[in-house]
Order: sequence, then structure tokens, then C-alpha cells
Amino acid sequence: MSLRIGIAASRYCPSIVRAARPHNGTSINKCTQRRSDAASPSILRFRGKSTATTTSNAPKSTTPGGGSTAAAKEAAASEASSSESVPIGTTLVAMTLAIATVSAGAAIAEKSTASMVPKFDPKQQRFDQSTFIGRLSKMLLGCDPSLLVYSGEEVKRCKAMVDDYETHLQNLPEGVSETEMSRTLWEAQRIASAALHPDTGDTIPRPFRMSGYVPYNGPICVAMVASQSTPTLLFWSWVNQSQNALINYYNRNASSEMTNATFAKSYAAAVGSALAVAFGLATLIQRRYSPAQAKNLLKWVAFPSAVVASSLNCYIVRSPEIDSGVPLVNSNGDDVLPNETSKIAAERGVNSTTLSRALLQAPVYFLPPVLMGAIPLVKNALLRNPAMRVPVTTYLLLVCFGIGLPASVAIFPQMGEIKVEDAEEKYHKLQDEKNGGKPYEVLFYNKGL
Repeated sequence: MSLRIGIAASRYCPSIVRAARPHNGTSINKCTQRRSDAASPSILRFRGKSTATTTSNAPKSTTPGGGSTAAAKEAAASEASSSESVPIGTTLVAMTLAIATVSAGAAIAEKSTASMVPKFDPKQQRFDQSTFIGRLSKMLLGCDPSLLVYSGEEVKRCKAMVDDYETHLQNLPEGVSETEMSRTLWEAQRIASAALHPDTGDTIPRPFRMSGYVPYNGPICVAMVASQSTPTLLFWSWVNQSQNALINYYNRNASSEMTNATFAKSYAAAVGSALAVAFGLATLIQRRYSPAQAKNLLKWVAFPSAVVASSLNCYIVRSPEIDSGVPLVNSNGDDVLPNETSKIAAERGVNSTTLSRALLQAPVYFLPPVLMGAIPLVKNALLRNPAMRVPVTTYLLLVCFGIGLPASVAIFPQMGEIKVEDAEEKYHKLQDEKNGGKPYEVLFYNKGL
């Protein structure tokens, strides 16, 4: 899912781009440096074309009582420059606060359901996965950025605790109830599953975990906001799409092997097509329309280009699963036909994941500008201090992203189900030996995240 913000390309997140643009209709030609810059090293100015007359070329007024025209123009230029600046330091603080807010939301969700946890069973779920609220609760806890602080050793201890769960439940420490121990085991499972792939058990690098989506994408967002040239913007867009591609790769269904050559081809196709869509559409508009018309049209490019780029990235990286297929399991997680896979189930899994990535763009694109315009306190504060638009937008965008990500993933259960009659013929006559030899009616598969 991806997050796309840029100055030169408003197709990523126009709410941030608009926050960085001047409101007086003028554009800026270059970064003018003044003595006040030394006192504000965290301020980064945008390049563009300025219609303001510089002080050195301005004639001084001798009108009695009128003061200096040059001084007035200099003051106006300074004020305009201030409104056009991006306070990088404040934006980074806003990003940090947004990450903390997302973690706080996960903590509240965990503590509010602590007294209702079911008895721990590694093959079951803490929350009811047949409902959207249950799936959202699971993903909200799974995307918690605070899960990144646990070391590899702590993750191993949690995994060992989960593997030996029966011993912990049967030998409760004095004063510890079964519910409390179950909660501890559910938390241990959450920590372990956030860092380890469910199919292979391999450790997922922190930047590519679901819990790392918001904190690792945040600096990329700030860098894209601060980009002052097309090459710089292209570079950070490439970093953004590369991260998305690797997140899709590391959170795929890994029961079927993917060669390095296949992944390299998928990566090149995903990133290349995503960048082509994002920049190609905007370039086309800028060439075919006048600057004024293009400026208005570009506001409508962001959402569709973000949806297409994110969806292409996810589908292309995950598409090799369709060729190899995924195994089908019963309700207990047992493989019903060892060494065999279903391409039909794999296609369903990839398609549903791709759709969830597309839907992720909606809260990221729409909510920040709506909230900034609908909350009087925020709206009035930004009118008084335009320089705070970028930090406030960054905060709202990352919080919306931190909530929108688990919400979009939760639309579809991670363990998808497929009717036996809809799967390949080899699955049609399989019988459930543990259920009196009755034929299977429904089977399950891991669709990935």
C-alpha cells in the first residue's frame, strides 16, 4: 500500500503538496537565503520561480511618511518565504508523534480486550476472524510499531513459550489465573508472528514487517516532501516503491518457492510499472494542458495513480504464486493433499490482497484534508500559522495510514476459504478421516498479507 507524497508530483498526496504550495498564486524561482536562515537551520525552502522583485533591484521610495518601498517588499517577500517553507524538524516530530499515536491505539485495543481472551490455542485466534471487527483487532495489534523494539532473542523466547504453551497452562504460577496466562501467551504469539514468517519461520527484516510499515515509510514520506528536484523526487519514489515491493514479497504465501531470478523480474516489473504510472500520467497532463489547467487536473491524478501503482506493485510481486499454487488445509491447519497445490486458491489470495492494497489509498488520500477542513480548531490554527500545514498533514496522514493499513488488510480473512467444488478436481473427493470419513466441503489457504 503504499504511501506517495511529493512536491513536484501532486499525484502522491496532494494534501501535503498543497500545504507546501504558496497561497498567493505566485511561484518561487530559487531558495533565497537570508540572515534569518542561520537561526532556523531546520527550514528547507522549495525551488520554483518567483515574481517578487528582489531588494537589490527595487527603487527606494522617497514619499514622505511612506517609508521605504524596498523594505516593505523585503518584509512581504520574507513573509511569503516563511509560508512556503517546510519545517523539517517539526515535520519529523509530527511523524514521531504519529507513530506513537498508532502504537497507543494498538495498546488500547489490547488492554481493552485483556479480560475477554479465550484460552490460548496456537491453532486458533484471539479474535473472531469471521467478523470484520475481529480481523481489524488482530491486524491493529499486528501492525503495532512497538513490536519492532523486541530483539531477536526476545522473539525466540516468545516462540519457545508458544511452542510449549501446554506446559505453561498446566503449571500456572501462584496467583496467576488461566486467563492471565492465556493473555501472556497470546502476546508472546503476537511478538513472534510479527517478526517470523508463518510459512517458513524465517525472520522478516524490520523494514519489511507489517509492524514496520508506518515507521519506516515515514522518513521516506518526509524525504519526498522535501524533494526540490525531479531526480530527487524520482529517487525517493523508487525507494518507496522498492519498500512496497519487498513488503509484498516478505509477507506473501511462501509455501511455494520463488527463485531469485523470478523475484528480480517481478521487482523490476512492479517498480518500473508503478513509477511509469505515477509520473507518466502527470507528465501527460502537464504537456497537454496549460500550467493553470494542469495544476487543477493534477489534484485528481493522485488517487487513481496511487491506486494503480500500489495494485500493480502488489500483483506483479505476488503473481508467481499463481503459477506455483498454494497448499489447501482443513480447519485444523493440516495439509489435506501433501505436495499438491491449488492455483485457483492462489489466484484468489493474490487478487484479494491486491484489492486491499488499492483500498488502502482511500483513507490516506481523503481523510487528512477532510479532517483539516472539518475541525475548526485545526483549521483556524493553520490559517494563523501556514508553516504548520506540512507537519499537521504529515501527522494526520501517518495516523490515517496506521489505521487504514490494518483496516484494508482486515477486509479479507488471512486464511481464505474455498469450497471444494470450486477447487481443482483432485480435491473433490477427499474425505475427512477425523470426522467419520465425511467428504470435505470447505478448505482453507493462507492468502498472505
